Amino acid sequence: MFTGIVETTGAIISATKAGSNIRFVVKPEQKGYLRDMRVGDSIAINGACMTITSKIRSGFTFDTIAESLKKTNLGMLKPGSFVNLERAMKAGGRFDGHFVQGHVDTTGTITRINKLRGSWELFIDFPKSLAGSVIYVGSISIDGISLTVAEIDRTAGKQARIKVAIIPHTLDVTNLGNAKAGDKVNIEFDMIGKYISRIIELNKLKA
Repeated sequence: MFTGIVETTGAIISATKAGSNIRFVVKPEQKGYLRDMRVGDSIAINGACMTITSKIRSGFTFDTIAESLKKTNLGMLKPGSFVNLERAMKAGGRFDGHFVQGHVDTTGTITRINKLRGSWELFIDFPKSLAGSVIYVGSISIDGISLTVAEIDRTAGKQARIKVAIIPHTLDVTNLGNAKAGDKVNIEFDMIGKYISRIIELNKLKA
């Protein structure tokens, strides 16, 4: 379980294919970031829950399987790419952000970036079939970052579109500072909202 509060970014050092899988080597930007991490621990990579498979001098490795590559933007990573990192939350620790499982629901495309005085606005398109999972001023995870939905547009052709506002601090500590139109981002909808939607759906089937 995560909170969507990115702790640091990491640089992709290498990406090696092994059959349908890819093994990545990541070097965290924050010194000592992995000091209390062990092989087998969970870590969110752009919001996708992955497992640390080894610790090396330059950082750590993680493996992605075909299913994860299909549902996330991890397959687009290459040496020099930067990813958002968050270690699993500790029981009893301070809880910021919102409940993030690290189970990416879909990917979206950044269609427009408005650079305002002191902040950014990102417009992101995603499959319209999933628009029911988003509510105005509700929580959403974009590449592992806990953000608030500022606008929802369900009339954007075959896609739904949301707007999220990005403060300067978020730009400084995440990979969004390098974002551009056309980039793919991982989206995880609010877990509580998904469970409520599922309960309503099951009740309709029983009626």
